[in-house]
Amino acid sequence: MTAYATVGTLDHAASVRFYDATLATIGWSAHANYPGWRGYTLGGTGEGFLLWVCEPFNNEPATPGNGTMVGFMVKSHAEVDAFYHAALANGGTDEGAPGARPQYGPDWYSAYMRDPAGNKLSVVFNG
Repeated sequence: MTAYATVGTLDHAASVRFYDATLATIGWSAHANYPGWRGYTLGGTGEGFLLWVCEPFNNEPATPGNGTMVGFMVKSHAEVDAFYHAALANGGTDEGAPGARPQYGPDWYSAYMRDPAGNKLSVVFNG
């Protein structure tokens, strides 16, 4: 594991359904499961960047961080679109539909959404 991020969940089953469906659109899958935790990587190998979806250790409700966002770089506009639509179909909410964002660069194409617990995500194709 080279780096990882964690996002909290209010309803682990709902969050796992969301991430299983959404991350599958870009070739990610679960590689580890523990009570209240699931880890995802590209190809489900456990190699490279890792995303953990977890219940907080302190048993307090998970809350999204203000200004916190996990971004996924992808290989095409189609992957951005598929990720976004899977997110909305699985309990996510819109924070910015797929489209060009020239303010971030001439080839930047992205979408923004929140998972069922309110964590903000982005998916980006940058040319």
